[in-house]
Amino acid sequence: MDSRARILIAAQAPGRRVHETGLPFNDASGDRLRAWLGISREVFYDARRVAIVPMGFCYPGTGASGDLPPRPECARAWHGELLPHLQHLQLTLIIGQYARAYHLPAETGTLAEVVHAWRENWPHRMPLPHPSPRNNLWLKRNPWFEEELIPVLQARVAEVLGHAPST
Repeated sequence: MDSRARILIAAQAPGRRVHETGLPFNDASGDRLRAWLGISREVFYDARRVAIVPMGFCYPGTGASGDLPPRPECARAWHGELLPHLQHLQLTLIIGQYARAYHLPAETGTLAEVVHAWRENWPHRMPLPHPSPRNNLWLKRNPWFEEELIPVLQARVAEVLGHAPST
């Protein structure tokens, strides 16, 4: 994490593959997230531009229906220490329910309702669904997300980073 970062990606916890490689979003979720943002891997992993601070810092293990939730003591122990160092943030991407509960505690409703109300937090915060392939059905049921929100998000990311979105 670099204090000069302009974008914060507040996500859940590393998945198994990410845990094994030590690189956040080094999987299909990361490919989709970078496409949503309109940025390359190089920009995404440039800590001077993008800070990635998950709700949990280690792989929480596998449960009955996928990965277990992030361990709650991680956010309590580390977010208060880390986040104040990010003095240049212009956009926080809040990915998934656990990040939403921490960063937008007053927001209630379903994921679709909270994401659909993105303008309430714009232009500094953006709640997003997790980009996991497990959310393909959610994306299919909510076509407005990619049609309406993604182009605006890509323009904002480009503005914050000072360049045109990559394709």
